[in-house]
Amino acid sequence: MSSHRIPLIAGNWKMHKTGVQAAAAAGQLKDLVAKASGVEVMIAPTFTALYQVAQVLKGSNIALGAQNLHWEPKGAFTGEISTEMLVDAGCSQVIIGHSERRQFFGETDETVNRKIQAAVSAGLLPVFCIGETETQREAGETFSVLDKQVRDGLKGFVFDGSTSLVVAYEPVWAIGTGKTATREQAQEAHAYIRSLVKTLFGETVADSVRILYGGSVKPDNVQALMAMPDVDGALVGGASLDPETFSKLVFFND
Repeated sequence: MSSHRIPLIAGNWKMHKTGVQAAAAAGQLKDLVAKASGVEVMIAPTFTALYQVAQVLKGSNIALGAQNLHWEPKGAFTGEISTEMLVDAGCSQVIIGHSERRQFFGETDETVNRKIQAAVSAGLLPVFCIGETETQREAGETFSVLDKQVRDGLKGFVFDGSTSLVVAYEPVWAIGTGKTATREQAQEAHAYIRSLVKTLFGETVADSVRILYGGSVKPDNVQALMAMPDVDGALVGGASLDPETFSKLVFFND
């Protein structure tokens, strides 16, 4: 973790918690992390819980994120959610291209690209997810997979002074499996991603983009991962559902 990039610990709640349950968990988390400094915190509940959670988080140091969005501003897209709706519900960030969206719901690098553009236009911080499967890693394709996902996902992307982006590297084989990439594997992938961003957008951008690690992050491995120079935070699944556990990740330095 570099000293000038503020770490981000983000919780992806996936398809868990009703509005009432999510609001209760958010309230508990708000109290637990109230004194956290030098770190940013985000939680991404389900769509139906966003507004309730936003009310609870008002005045706190926790940002609200969504788990997905549609790239069109409005229209005949049954079951989809626009950026305007997310902003209206209280979101400031949005997760895009999570491996589960790619795996189960046909998300492609091209749709990810359109969603990132839409998010940025609406002033939402995109948390752009990339990562290889176990088969791809075993075949030695990790870097070529990441290369394609980054190039295609950020095609046409323009960084001006106000634009920011978070990349989340999630080795698919480590999500919800209990397997975690070693900190060396994580660092190697993160360093590769940063060098690729540098090639595409220049050193200043590469230096400022935060790259999170996701994939079975827990209180007992977070410190070792965060000690790596190119790991700037974590995108946490299972361990983010319990406020006590998640708060331990937020205070990874203590």
